[in-house]
Amino acid sequence: MLTESATDKTYGYTKENPIKVGGVKDKTGPKNERRFLNALFGPNDKMTTYFRAGSCCPFKSPNGFINNLGMLDRYRITEIGSKDTLDIFINMYDEGDLLVPQGLKAQQPK
Repeated sequence: MLTESATDKTYGYTKENPIKVGGVKDKTGPKNERRFLNALFGPNDKMTTYFRAGSCCPFKSPNGFINNLGMLDRYRITEIGSKDTLDIFINMYDEGDLLVPQGLKAQQPK
């Protein structure tokens, strides 16, 4: 459950400050990415859609597959009814605090 918003405006929006969902060790990385993305809402409280725009940006990680290298996944997020898109960078190799990137909201518990 995402309950806190990021105070850093670069969180998730830059390759230098990706969202760290973890999951390589137990092979849940892609699932963790989708769980995170499915919990996001747009700034107008509408659901979002997303698609994986590819991998990029090799980086060093003790959890990397080959030579301690990992790759970030870049997703394009769009609020339903909007034409604006946001690029989000996700690191599925390492774990970190999960926060809501600035400009987005999280699904609230029912």
